[in-house]
Amino acid sequence: MDDLASLIARHAPQDGMHDMPVPGLAVIRYGHPTDRVPVLHEPAVCIIAQGAKVVLLGEEAYRYDRASHLVVSVDLPLVGQVVEATPERPYLCVRVDLEPALLGELMLQQPPQPGAETARGLHLSRTTPELVDAVGRLLALLDRPQDVPILAPLIRREIHYRLLTGDQAGIVRQIGAPDSRLSQVNRAIAWIRANFDRPFRIEAVAREAGMSPSALHHHFKAVTTMSPLQYQKQIRLQEARRLMLGEARDAQAAGFQVGYESPSQFSREYARLFGAPPARDAARLRAAGPLPVAV
Repeated sequence: MDDLASLIARHAPQDGMHDMPVPGLAVIRYGHPTDRVPVLHEPAVCIIAQGAKVVLLGEEAYRYDRASHLVVSVDLPLVGQVVEATPERPYLCVRVDLEPALLGELMLQQPPQPGAETARGLHLSRTTPELVDAVGRLLALLDRPQDVPILAPLIRREIHYRLLTGDQAGIVRQIGAPDSRLSQVNRAIAWIRANFDRPFRIEAVAREAGMSPSALHHHFKAVTTMSPLQYQKQIRLQEARRLMLGEARDAQAAGFQVGYESPSQFSREYARLFGAPPARDAARLRAAGPLPVAV
């Protein structure tokens, strides 16, 4: 793990998230604890080599450090906060995106195994030496760019295999199984993300997922801790914040663009999620500089 920390520190000399020239690989560094940062987290495995972090999914809190790693199986609105970091011993983390097609291919080469249906879309597991070794070898390819096209796919395959055979095998198997409840929920999530700025009826989302409305509501909440409508609200508010910060939209224009017809409702729900009304929150963030990432 110390070797992994050294690799991350070398390739992330400054605070922030750094995408690496290896597909689906990023490293994160922070030399101080951060504020809580909402983010839409896509399927990935995150391994901390130094420091600690707390991730919130709804009202549930998950704390992890170098002894455990985080697996996110569907697109989830999360809130992340680095809680252990100093300039001398910064928070160091590596993220590897997960590929459902690769998981499905590996599953075909293994005997069928039962998995928990509609488990949470976020899971903590014990970090094993085998997983750390594989991730370290993937990072080490950055020093040998000529090897990346050939070796990176092989090592990514090994990382997916380690997840399929580890503590979180049940939830990871659901990612790769097209007929699992998790995959059905994921189809509903993809539909909501594509249509977040428009009103929807639960029946339309249920048809997209291939489930009854009551079954969708039950399994969607089991995975995400929230209803489809609450999920849509999180996506809308995070997109509105991005529009104000990244595209300099005013609060009213941002709220309207993400689907709110009532400025007062937008302001009220925004303040509930981010702790301040839209205009005040955006002004504070612009003055503070770039937002930390929540992975």
